[in-house]
Parts: sequence; C-alpha cells; structure tokens
Amino acid sequence: MKRFLRGATIVWVVFRYGLDGLVLDSFQKPWLRLLSRVLSVGRNLEAPRGQRLREALEQLGPIFVKFGQVLSTRRDLLPADMADELARLQDRVPPFDPDIAIATIERAFRRPVGEVFVAFDRVPVASASIAQVHFAILRDRGGVEREVAVKVLRPGMLPVIEKDLSLMRMMAGWLENLSADGKRLKPREVVAEFDNYLHDELDLVREAANAAQLRRNMQGLDLVLIPEIYWDFCHPEVMVMQRMNGVPISQVERLRDAGVDIPKLARDGVTIFFTQVFRDGFFHADMHPGNIQVSLEPATFGRYISLDFGIVGTLTEVDKEYLAQNFVAFFRRDYKRVAELHIESGWVPPETRVNDLESAIRAVCEPYFDRPLKEISLGMVLMRLFQTSRRFQVEIQPQLVLLQKTLLNIEGLGRQLDPELDLWSTAKPFLEKWMLEQMGPQRLWRELRAEAPHYAKLVPELPRLLYDYLSRRPAESQSALRDLLEAQKRTNRLLQSIIYGGLGFVLGLLVMQLMVRVRLF
Repeated sequence: MKRFLRGATIVWVVFRYGLDGLVLDSFQKPWLRLLSRVLSVGRNLEAPRGQRLREALEQLGPIFVKFGQVLSTRRDLLPADMADELARLQDRVPPFDPDIAIATIERAFRRPVGEVFVAFDRVPVASASIAQVHFAILRDRGGVEREVAVKVLRPGMLPVIEKDLSLMRMMAGWLENLSADGKRLKPREVVAEFDNYLHDELDLVREAANAAQLRRNMQGLDLVLIPEIYWDFCHPEVMVMQRMNGVPISQVERLRDAGVDIPKLARDGVTIFFTQVFRDGFFHADMHPGNIQVSLEPATFGRYISLDFGIVGTLTEVDKEYLAQNFVAFFRRDYKRVAELHIESGWVPPETRVNDLESAIRAVCEPYFDRPLKEISLGMVLMRLFQTSRRFQVEIQPQLVLLQKTLLNIEGLGRQLDPELDLWSTAKPFLEKWMLEQMGPQRLWRELRAEAPHYAKLVPELPRLLYDYLSRRPAESQSALRDLLEAQKRTNRLLQSIIYGGLGFVLGLLVMQLMVRVRLF
C-alpha cells in the first residue's frame, strides 16, 4: 500500500507541475493527452517549465533532487532554461528550521550549542537535499579558535528514502521480469548499489571518514584542497570540519577576472579524477558544481576545493586494471583489444566473435576522436553504445555505476570550464604512465616489499615444515620425492656437461686460431 501511495504521489506531482507535457508530447496517442488533461484539471502552468521541473523534484524528495543535480551538468541534453533552474538544486534547496539544527547539535553532544561553539551562525550558508551547513567558531584542544563549517542532517530523512527505494525496487523487479533487456541491465543490483550510497550519506561519521581518506590521498598532488575533520565534534547527525573559502566553480567569469587559468583548471580536474580512480581506487563520486569551489587565497591560488563527501566510489585492483586497459586501448584506437577485454572480463558471452564486436565499437567511437569537448555529445555516444551492448548482450556492471555517473559530472564540468578541452589527449599520458607503473619493475618491487614480512617469517620455518611434511607422508610419496631429486641431479649433471663441453669447444676454437696465427707469422 505504501508503494502504491508513493507511486500515486509521483504521478500526481508529474501532472500537477505539467511535466506530463515533456513526455506525452512525443507520443501520437490522443487518449494519453486527454487523460493527462482530465487528471490535472485546475492546475496553473504560468511558471516557466524549468521552474516547474525544479519545484516538482524538490517536492518529490532527496532522491529526485539528486537526479536533478546530475541533470544540471548535462547542458548538451537539456534546454538552457531547464539546466539553469536545475542548477539551483545544488545549494539552494529550501533550508529547514535553524532551531531544529540547534536541537540536533545539542542532542548529539549533550550540551548547549553555546558550550560547543564560541559562536554559531543560525542562518545556514548552504542547504542541500540531505543536510544543511552553518558556519561557526570552535575552540580546539589547544585553545585556538578556528573557523569551522557545521553540517547537520535533515530530520526524518530515513523514512522518506526508504519509501522511494522501495518503489524503485518494485519498478526494477517489473523491468527485470517483463523485459529481456531488463535482465541484462541488472536493475535490482543497480538499485541495491544506490541503496548503499544513499544510506552512507545519512551517516555523517562515514562522510567524515571519507573526507579524511581523500585528504590523505591528495596531500602530495597540490591540485585540490579538502577540509580537515575535527573528530571530537563528529556524530552520525553532525559533522564539524574546517571552513573553506573559495569561489563556486560555476562562476567562471568571476574566476577568470581573478586571474585563474581556466584551461589549466579544466586539465587539473581531469588529472584529479583519474588520480583518484586509478591510483587510489577511491574517488569523490558527487562532483556536481555545488560541491566544488576554487581557492583565490595567495598560498593556494587556483586549486580546487572539494566539499560534500557523502558519496565516494571504490574500485578493486581488478576493476582498475581492466578499466585502465580499456581506456588506453580506446585512446590508441585499438578496438580489437577493447573487444578482447570485454570477452576476457565476461562482460559479453565467450562465444562472441572478436571481429564483430571490434567493428561495432569502432563504428561508435571513431567519429568522436580528435574533436574538442564541445563537439562531442556523450549522450549520443552512450545511446549508440547501448544499442551495441544490446546487440552483443553486454551485461551492465553495477559496481561501476558510480564511476559512470562521475564521468558524466566530469564531462559537464569540463564543458563548462573549457569547451575546447580535449579529454582524450589530457587523460592518455596519465593512464599510460599508470599502466607502466602497474606492469613494470616498480610494481614488482612494491609487491616484493609488501610480501617481505611474510617471507621473513616463513623462511626460517621451511626446514621444519619440510620435515613435518615428509614424516607424515607414506613411504611411496617419499620414494617419489627421492626419484624426483635423483632426476633433478641427473638434469643438473647433463646441464653441467653441456656447459663444460660448450666451454671446451670454444676454448678449442681459440687455441686452433692462435696456432694458425703463429704459423702465419
């Protein structure tokens, strides 16, 4: 019943805000349009369509707000008026009552907010779908006053998210049972992945841990700033971190007027992303413009500032190696290797013909090389790849859903900063260097160092382990081992004779040559 009511609510909101016209106008079914008019009698459509879309997503709740945030970066897929309105979802979601935020803080730390902070700004500086942020001043253990940002979870979030996820699970089940493509797309597993990510966002201690890990990983890169976490003041509903001062990355003209090298900024963003993905296997997976700023402070001028770490992605070593090989093969236009990798990984059935898959991938990707980002429609590429994947029964990998989402965010940011950015040539040197480190002597040395403590403990135990093994084995096994040792001795003698014989032959040749020279002289 709850699912039915939520589904009915979604349908009502769609009709209430006139969003049905965005969908039904593409169908030649008069009865559908007539039904929409009947169900939406009395509605007011005077507001612009972009505003109506934004307000509908806000009314539907946090999951739909996040969907709008992703869409706001895809100006190649949306009209400008709709993209501008959806951009307001990034940090302009209506805030909740500051008294509720203060009550949450006092409940978390079991003392008045005036005892927790030296000063606390009641007016929130940012409000998002999951939480809102207030500025404050904190006195640390050493008595030093520090400017901090206090993130407070929205009240009553868990029941709302559970209802939406329940509806998504039901719809995923329908898709999987009614469509052959649905089984291949693994909608239930995809929903399960989003379930994990959304629940992670509801635990601000987990978000604080994500921020600390990213800060540690990025320290040596000098391209991005990540706030310090004050662990004495973190709770599942409250997180206190260093206050960051920067300009939102969406304000490109302001950054340009301040002297920021915009093309370099775009390239640095690509470097940060590929470093997090392929070097660390731990990446910021919610990189919409509302979560990214640029520092104008003299000491850190032109560096990125990352915020909001509720959603991060992780990749295993196998995932990283497979993806890197795919990227490098794409950049080299080695479509045969891409096809082979798809088959080796099990993404396509093993009986798939390499030549056929290679030809299909070439037809999709070749037209888009050597073009600036502004001339590439990733939406068109994805659509054609989907058609190809359906033909070859490619299975969607749920563990890579976050990476795919983040790639869309990166493209949107790159398009906004520098439409001339060549994404391929920017990423190719990085990936080739990473592949060399993974497959060259550096990787062998790293693995030997990592295993050294294990070997150091195992080597002194080898004689005892060998004795225990031989003493427990039956006589025939010991006899077989002795035969094996004798065969090894014979092989060694044969190798020695070959080596000595070869040396004798060479020495003989040298002596003969010397005698000939003596006779000549």
